[in-house]
Amino acid sequence: MTEAVTVEGKATPRGRFPHVKRAGDLVFVSGTSSRRPDNTFAGAEADEFGTTSLDIRAQTAAVLDNIGDILGSAGATLADVVQVTSFLVNMNDFGGYNEVYGRYFDESGPARTTVAVHQLPHPHLLIEIQAVAYVPRQTTGGN
Repeated sequence: MTEAVTVEGKATPRGRFPHVKRAGDLVFVSGTSSRRPDNTFAGAEADEFGTTSLDIRAQTAAVLDNIGDILGSAGATLADVVQVTSFLVNMNDFGGYNEVYGRYFDESGPARTTVAVHQLPHPHLLIEIQAVAYVPRQTTGGN
């Protein structure tokens, strides 16, 4: 049995896919960014001249917080995450990303892969993360 959910109060997906999909005891979180429900981005600011300032640390924290919220809709938390794939536009941001990631997870946390990508769906995005969590379904009654 599978269940797909678009989470109320989170940024609407920019395509025809859910925020999260459960398949048995596994919960799959679609690629998640720092985009807010109003379509602004945490960790991205522009001055009156249009010059942008992008912050990998702020974006990483916002992405992981968004994933935590999305997992909550499936009765899970970041502690249930068993696998993470992170997509960075620039590997020069790896240090800042890794620093913030280490505030959320330690060596007992999820398996992780980090890859560089040419670009993400918006020029203000430095990072996107997808995750898989293990969340056993509650059983009732007998064996």
